[in-house]
This record gives sequence, C-alpha cells and structure tokens, in this order.
Amino acid sequence: MQKTFRIVDEDGIHARPATALVNTATKFKETEAFAEAKGKKVTLKSILGVLSLGLEAGDTLTLITEGGEEAEALSALQDVMIKEGLGELHE
Repeated sequence: MQKTFRIVDEDGIHARPATALVNTATKFKETEAFAEAKGKKVTLKSILGVLSLGLEAGDTLTLITEGGEEAEALSALQDVMIKEGLGELHE
C-alpha cells in the first residue's frame, strides 16, 4: 500500500518530524515501511535513512507499507504527516 504527500512544512523533513515517522513505523513489527522520494527508497525505520532524502517544502514523498499490518501502519504514518503539518495528500 502507498500514499504520496507533498511536503508543506517550510523546513522540510528535519530531525523532529523524521523521528516521529520512524517511531511510528517501528511500532508495526510485522510491517516493512519505506519512504521514497527523488528516485531513492529508504526504510522508514531508520532516522538517518529518512534524513538522507533531504526533503524540502514542495517535494513529494511516497510512504509505502508492506506486510501484516500495512493498512494500519499507513494510516498511522498519514496521521503523523498531517498532524505534524509536514505534508498533505497528493493525488
């Protein structure tokens, strides 16, 4: 499953929101979670991986979940993106 977001936070994805995404992804033990942007795909369970994407305002980010709780994990990650003011759903 996947959803794509447009980054709206003027600071992009920096350490604090990246930590919130990683902590959320890590809660789902049976699910692999990935972030894909700028032609690069990284695990969402690594803070360094997420930060290495260098996401800035206006960039698009696709969150991908695979495995046992993929729907729940994707929903939780979407909540973080929206509640933290990081991004909005991008069709």
